[in-house]
Order: sequence, then C-alpha cells, then structure tokens
Amino acid sequence: MRLDGRVAIVTGAGGGLGRSHALLLARRGARVVVNDMGEAADTVAAEIVAEGGEAMAAVGSVTDLAFVEQMVAEAKQRWGRIDILINNAGVLRDKSFAKMDLADFRLVVDVHLMGAVNCTKVVWDTMREQNYGRIVMTTSSSGLFGNFGQSNYGAAKMALVGLMQTLALEGARYDIKVNCLAPTAATQMMEGILPADMLRLLNPDFVSPAMLALVREDAPTRTILCAGAGGFEAAHVTMTTGVHIAPGEDAAETVVARWDEIMDATTAFTPADALQQSRLELAKAGYQGEGR
Repeated sequence: MRLDGRVAIVTGAGGGLGRSHALLLARRGARVVVNDMGEAADTVAAEIVAEGGEAMAAVGSVTDLAFVEQMVAEAKQRWGRIDILINNAGVLRDKSFAKMDLADFRLVVDVHLMGAVNCTKVVWDTMREQNYGRIVMTTSSSGLFGNFGQSNYGAAKMALVGLMQTLALEGARYDIKVNCLAPTAATQMMEGILPADMLRLLNPDFVSPAMLALVREDAPTRTILCAGAGGFEAAHVTMTTGVHIAPGEDAAETVVARWDEIMDATTAFTPADALQQSRLELAKAGYQGEGR
C-alpha cells in the first residue's frame, strides 16, 4: 500500500503511537505534518527527513482552533492538499469518578474529543472539495467496554465513535472515509508498572499497520478496528431485533418478563443509520405507512 503524493496530518505524533503512525505513513510515501505540543514534533519530522521522506513539524495544541487552522493552512500552502488525518492526540487524568475533579474531566474531553473535532472540521471542506479524504479517530476499549478510573477518558473515546458514525455518512458522497482505531500499545506511563516483556509485545509499531489499513485508497468506512501485540479485531455497535410490547400499564412488567428475548443476540445486527432503529420499532408496531 503506497501513499505517494498524499498529505497526512498526525496529531500527538511526538512519541509513542503517533510517532509510529507518522513514520509508517512517511515510509509509504506520504508527506507528513507531525503535530505535538513540544520539541518532539521537530525531532520526529527530522527523523522522517533523514530517512528521505518529507515532513513538517507543527507545534501546538489541537484544542486551539486558531493553531489548527494555521497548521492546515501551512500544510496546504506547502503541499496543496490534505488527504489523511490521524486524530491521535490525547492526555490522561485517571481517577475514580468519586475522586475526579471536573476540571480533569473537561480537559480529557477537550483534548480527545474537541481536539479531534477541531482538526476534522478544519480539513473537512478541503476533503469535500478534492473529493477525497481518510480520517481516523483514536478510540479505546475504555470507551467501548469501560475501564475503572477512566470515566473521562472512556466518555471521550466513545464520543469519537459517535462522531465517526455520523461523519462517515455525511462524507460518503465525497469519498471521505472515516474510521476508528482502538489501539493497545505501551506508553511511557506504563514503564515501571508493566513487566518489560509485556511492554515489548505492546510496541506501538505493532498497531500502526491497522492505521494504514484504514487510510488506504480502498479503505472501509465506519469500521472500529482494534489492534495490539500483533492482534487485530473488529468491534461493532449492534442491536437485537427485540420484541414488540403493546402500550399499557403493565408494559414495564412485560419488558422484565420478556427480558431474555429482548437481550437475545443471536439475531443482532449493525444498523445502517439511526433511522433504522425507528423503522424497526414502527414495523414491529404494524406501521404500514409510506416507504414500507
């Protein structure tokens, strides 16, 4: 999979997973904007250039909309287009919800969710105009499945799934593909906590091939791809076909009585969009109106 001529922005690319993403994109021929908060962005950009690639550093926060606009403008002035956006920037402020300061909740949501919103919003019109775009949101198993002490992080990460679902629908006519990557990778914060052999298996370089698969020419859209330690899996947001219960005073009791039927996942499916749930409910109620 070559990306020659493509221009990619990778946020939070000064180290860890973002650095791995940026290096892999460059090695496949993309010109890369390396974004991070400090000098590490310059270091990674220089590393790409030293390998024979093209890169520019953009030092600043994705929560600063004016900075994001400047970063995108400079990339377009230099290379003429924006083809790929990897929303990878993040921060952790882990505590149980009972002990968490709401300022730390807002900070994590601002960086993960609003940072991705800012970057995506600024490149969106460019991708629409050029009828091409590949966007990856970095979600997490903490959002998909929950994780003790990460209510802020989990909320932000699951919000990115919702953002992906809608933007994939809105971008379809413009060949804008929007996907989520749920990585399991070691970070500096894990050093001294996890054993060295486990950290080696959780090398960020083992995750980046999944990112590449999500930004290729014939990329999927609305995919949640999990990756870590050489494992690759898909996660899905599904619903069961459920049952119909007529309105009445005992409807709640009937829901409880038929709980197993409602929860039966043997016929679960992934809805095409939010309207499909409404259509399913109406069909089970016997609605025979227009479009049925």
